Amino acid sequence: MAIRRKKCLASGVLAAGAALLVGAIATQPAAAVDLPHNSVAYFSTGKDLTGRQALVDISNTDCQNLSEPALSAVNFTASNIEVYYNHDCRTGLPDKPGDWAYGLGSLHWANFTYRALSYKVVR
Repeated sequence: MAIRRKKCLASGVLAAGAALLVGAIATQPAAAVDLPHNSVAYFSTGKDLTGRQALVDISNTDCQNLSEPALSAVNFTASNIEVYYNHDCRTGLPDKPGDWAYGLGSLHWANFTYRALSYKVVR
């Protein structure tokens, strides 16, 4: 004897799942960051790329100290950037020795937990 199933139950579950998915997509917040649309890298004094900006010279691979501490950065170039929380590209957390540095990869942006004070372009 064959068991009969009600198809309306399955279609009801699918419809409810689709409605939840559409609702979740519709309630997503807008991006809080305006990302650049060209090849550029810079540090910003505020979170979410706000505040004053300091451009990065991608051709210079020497250690660079920032003129002002940065709380965010964007890297829309083909190079990677090592970000340091101490001057002169010293690794570690602020005023604490260690091997800590932040790797800002190509085509990425980030908010930093600590103030970024120096950086080095890595090819």
